Amino acid sequence: MNAMSKGAAELRRAARNHILTPRLETPFHPRLEALSEVNDWYNWAGYKAPHSLFDPELEYFAIRSTAALFDISPMVKYRIAGPDAERYLNRLTLRDVRKLAVNRVHYTAWCDDHGHVLDDGTLFRLGDEEFRLCCQERHLPWLLDSAIGFAVDIREETEEVAGVALQGPTSFAVLAAAGFAEAARLKPFDIATFPHEGGTVTISRTGFTGDLGYELFVPRALALSLWDRLWQAGELHGIRAIGYGALNQTRIEAGFIVANADFVTAEGALRANRVRMPDEIGLDWLVDPDKPNFNGRKAVLEARRRQTLKRILVGLEIEGNVPAEHAIVYHRKKREVGLVTAGIWSPTAKRNIAIATLDRPYGSKIVDDLWVEIYALRELRYQKLMKRAKIVPRPFVKLARRTATPPALK
Repeated sequence: MNAMSKGAAELRRAARNHILTPRLETPFHPRLEALSEVNDWYNWAGYKAPHSLFDPELEYFAIRSTAALFDISPMVKYRIAGPDAERYLNRLTLRDVRKLAVNRVHYTAWCDDHGHVLDDGTLFRLGDEEFRLCCQERHLPWLLDSAIGFAVDIREETEEVAGVALQGPTSFAVLAAAGFAEAARLKPFDIATFPHEGGTVTISRTGFTGDLGYELFVPRALALSLWDRLWQAGELHGIRAIGYGALNQTRIEAGFIVANADFVTAEGALRANRVRMPDEIGLDWLVDPDKPNFNGRKAVLEARRRQTLKRILVGLEIEGNVPAEHAIVYHRKKREVGLVTAGIWSPTAKRNIAIATLDRPYGSKIVDDLWVEIYALRELRYQKLMKRAKIVPRPFVKLARRTATPPALK
């Protein structure tokens, strides 16, 4: 075999090995793999993550009836620290970071210079000059470019920090049984640090389910011991591990949006008309026009002043019980005015609900006579269903236990 043939063979072998190489495994993967009964995995930011572990419907009811563990380690995490960290993040994001106290979290978003949303996420204030930013997409080059002129250190810690969400009505009971009873004092969006196995675990009263819940972060080396501690404590409280399918149902009930599902991020958009301003995806309440300048401020406020916003994100209640995900929305059954980005039959609300993006003035000034076109597969044939839809407030499900402090111990 000559050198050229050897080179071609090596290239083919490298390509084959690349395809066969498994996705990255999170620190909790050994426990998830042992619990998986259906081998239903998907790719989350390069990590092997479960869409379901045993049954999506039962996993959903674990969230709403007992306690559920969901691995959030693939969530992109950045540590941002330094004398200018607060000023830098205030320049970067929509909300006023000066109002975010130490040991508190807030939900926020950030835009490019044209006012188009790059991503949304949660900002944890761990100290006077130390923050953790959690989000869906990777932004390190952009974050570093934006830091020019600021005394700030930025590094990605996704692989170093393991994260797990503990959600559901018995989630605090699990924490208490695991030795974290002091978490009772945490109000929604509070943070506290507790000892664990010679190190520490950071617990925040946050989550993506609209239910009572917490998120726990530990160094990678302590991940399995934390999982085992929670799992053992939760055995008498109905604890189950869940996948994204169940979590997605609860986040829709809570009215939460997902980047690149309910809106396309500015960096990910391939077409100019796919980008969105905060006001077009229900994030207008995040914008603080009274704080110092921030990325996209001029464009966002100018669009408001000129009333040039083109779209609006709304909650829909749809007649019948067939989920309307990805259905087209019509006005008077004729004019196409939008698209359903997420839709389910809600077992808790007992309603057919959806999140949709509509072209203004539909959804803002014109709110009546809306319909969705659903194609239901029945006995190997698709049946077209035109179902009436009405705009309703989000969240679709509001649970008092989500904010109760101290939470119920049951």
